[in-house]
Amino acid sequence: MVSASLMPSQDLFATEFHFFPPVLYVQNYVEVFANFNFSNYLQNSAIVTSAVVILNLIFSPMVGYSLAKFDFPGKAVLMLFILATVMVPFTAILIPLFLIIRTIDWVNSYTGLIMPFAMSAFGIFLMRQYILTIPRDLDEAARIDGANRWRQFLHITLPLLQPVMLVNVTLSLMGGFGVFDIPYVMTEGGPANATLVMALHIYIQGFKFYKFGYAAALSYVLLTLVTLLAAIQMRLMGQESVT
Repeated sequence: MVSASLMPSQDLFATEFHFFPPVLYVQNYVEVFANFNFSNYLQNSAIVTSAVVILNLIFSPMVGYSLAKFDFPGKAVLMLFILATVMVPFTAILIPLFLIIRTIDWVNSYTGLIMPFAMSAFGIFLMRQYILTIPRDLDEAARIDGANRWRQFLHITLPLLQPVMLVNVTLSLMGGFGVFDIPYVMTEGGPANATLVMALHIYIQGFKFYKFGYAAALSYVLLTLVTLLAAIQMRLMGQESVT
């Protein structure tokens, strides 16, 4: 990808294969940062990804806590249903999901891009499994001190979930920036490409306008941003494990 980003598009289709570009062609990167819509596409991706991360951090721990700590009828069936959604290919539910989004008039909007990822079945499962490893003695001690379930969750369980929550943040960031199928189906960019995200823009440039070098440069910039965010998360996780 790095090599392709440093070649003009015509060299990518040349009969003679070049693993390294014969001449460094930096115009692709110049076009990326000279494109006045680049910041808009990046901003859209950041808005969608940030909202997805925040919603996952709100809902996944609460649902995981309920499945780990509470006993209620149908709990095992509900857990199996959540795990079953992980096993079903997302493309199998894409069209029904689009029909629902269109019915509630969320097409070409940030809401339509965010809400399908507001909760992650894998994130819920991850939280539940981690909460099961927390000793029940802590909850019992808090209950003796007069703490209700909500205070037990906020003051006992939630602080102990920081490592697994950082893992969830990292997965949500990587998935949010790289997601393609939902933006492609749920939006065509909206008015004046108002909701066009980076992944969809890369696809359009690469396969619709045949600017593969430009698309490769965009992909490498996006990969650099995601890698930087992942490195920050790993650094934070390392500090958390030390403390």
